[in-house]
Amino acid sequence: MTRWPLPIPMQMALSQAQKAADAGEVPIGAVIVRGGEIIASAHNLPRTTCDPTAHAEVLAIRAATAALGNERLDDCDLWVSLEPCAMCAGAIVHARIARVYYAAPDPKGGAVAQGARVFDQPTCLHRPEVYAGMGEAEAAAMLRDFFQARR
Repeated sequence: MTRWPLPIPMQMALSQAQKAADAGEVPIGAVIVRGGEIIASAHNLPRTTCDPTAHAEVLAIRAATAALGNERLDDCDLWVSLEPCAMCAGAIVHARIARVYYAAPDPKGGAVAQGARVFDQPTCLHRPEVYAGMGEAEAAAMLRDFFQARR
């Protein structure tokens, strides 16, 4: 476990991930912050909504753009419990999110530091700053427990 307190947005992303797990969804949570204020939060809901695009990041982006009345989130930070997949990385690019903080890497489906590495592609329209690892142990444990319980 982490030896120091996690930043509040990551604590909230992990709390959202727990809500997803409690609902039988893969435990991933996301929070969007602007100017130190949390403007949106969400957790995975693909199974509940029968919508394969209902990932935590996409839902949080939708809520943040609605709250701000703007499709661009260029002065916002995204905090998420797991490395974003290619779809979510694409949404991050199109929303022009300034910074992405994620807790655990995703060797199978991640597309930031793993796999497609969307932000590193020459055709990428926008490259957010990326910070990884805050809350990694907590997020990884939550995911491990979730999948072990289903095996």
